[in-house]
Amino acid sequence: MRTLIEILAGLAILANAVIYGTDVFGAIVLRPAIAAVDDRTLTQLLGHVHRIADRRFAAIGTGGLIAAIAMAALAAATGHWVSTAAGALATLALIIFLAIYTRISKPVNTALTAAALADRVPGNARQLQARWDSVINGRAALQTLALAALCVALAAA
Repeated sequence: MRTLIEILAGLAILANAVIYGTDVFGAIVLRPAIAAVDDRTLTQLLGHVHRIADRRFAAIGTGGLIAAIAMAALAAATGHWVSTAAGALATLALIIFLAIYTRISKPVNTALTAAALADRVPGNARQLQARWDSVINGRAALQTLALAALCVALAAA
């Protein structure tokens, strides 16, 4: 069972590392870069980025969350208490991340995607981006916590 816990932890780490890397990139590179462009460029670039990312990352994020839950459950069932606690912490961080994404980031992504596809610039493009920006550091921090906890779970298995 230890090997299965390690495999699940590894899968959770790999899947969530994709989301983590993207959010860190968004926080430290994309956000300041977008501040330097006009509203049309912001809308077109981010609208199309979100259109593609939201479709492709859904399966990756879901897989990472499922792997973290399964790893924590298996660790609990087999008495690996450090891995259980770390997996539970990772799962909690990922659920909070998902709630923030769903309530704040996703509606912004949807609005910018619709505007980009319609080839229009919303009058509130900067406000939409400011709303997205307001949670990106928190999202990256939650992913950092989840990945650190998953690494502990893996090491303790």
